[in-house]
Amino acid sequence: MTHRLLTLALVATVPAFSAGAAAAQTSYPTQPIRVLVPYAPGGATDYAARLVAEKAREALGQNIIVDNKAGAGGLLALNELVRAQPDGYTLMIGNVSTNAITPVVFKHRMNFDYEKSIIPVARLLVTPSVFMLNANFPANNWQEFVDYVRKNPGKVRATSTGVGSFSHFDLEVLQQRLGIRMIHLPYREGAAGTTAAIVNGDADYGGTNAVQGHMLRDSGKVKIIATTMPERIKTLPDVPTFTELGLPGQGTLNWSAVFAPAGTPPEIVKKLHRAWTDAAKDPFVVERAAKTATYLFHTDTQEEMAEFLRSELAKWRKITAEVKIELN
Repeated sequence: MTHRLLTLALVATVPAFSAGAAAAQTSYPTQPIRVLVPYAPGGATDYAARLVAEKAREALGQNIIVDNKAGAGGLLALNELVRAQPDGYTLMIGNVSTNAITPVVFKHRMNFDYEKSIIPVARLLVTPSVFMLNANFPANNWQEFVDYVRKNPGKVRATSTGVGSFSHFDLEVLQQRLGIRMIHLPYREGAAGTTAAIVNGDADYGGTNAVQGHMLRDSGKVKIIATTMPERIKTLPDVPTFTELGLPGQGTLNWSAVFAPAGTPPEIVKKLHRAWTDAAKDPFVVERAAKTATYLFHTDTQEEMAEFLRSELAKWRKITAEVKIELN
């Protein structure tokens, strides 16, 4: 009899627990949300995270804490994300490098199945790259730069944000298309490292996000000679696009997006998608972002975001198969 009563008592508690879990999901969020950013402060992804987070905070009614976890091509942040409780209180804002390229080229370094361990929540913004020369480099525009590299093979120092990053692949593709050869200098510090190298004269050429480009354009320390945008950037009207320069499709547009750990309840994922998407579409965000050539790149549904990530992974599997890079 005692055993039967105990069994009935346990069964009776199941709806209570389920109701409690449902209530927690309905009331989410009830505490601050931590957002991992896989770069040091100051880059395009960090900028997008902080800009959109302010409006997402208003929508969700809780503080959003940006936590910079730079290093290892995004693996530090990714590892922390997949180990987090899937309760909506730990998220990641990643980009094309950390969430589409790293899972392809550095798959051997992952101790988890990337596509099964994360949930793509919402796409946010896209930032083009601008390409710069050190102020003292003996060229003032794209054609002069290419001519100089051809006359001096293996002497011009070109930066990237690390081996296997999209800026590294962009550099290798450019060299293949033009039949030129430069010295590759990877910087693990991301955009801050590559920009500092060009400004200081430790490197001659490299790309950075348009956010950094705008900060430098009036400094006199660099010459901006090209951009990846399909059309000229309104705030950089004198900078030609690669399409204008006869190199359509050259370079990568750096998108940012929100990710959650697998197992996060669908109701919370849906709420997060709506909050972050609405935040990215907010007129204040759109206007502020446009001043640094950063543009809205939202998805209408979480399912659309998931499909977008699948297509990006497929694209980069193809690119990495065609452009051979020695990875360390």
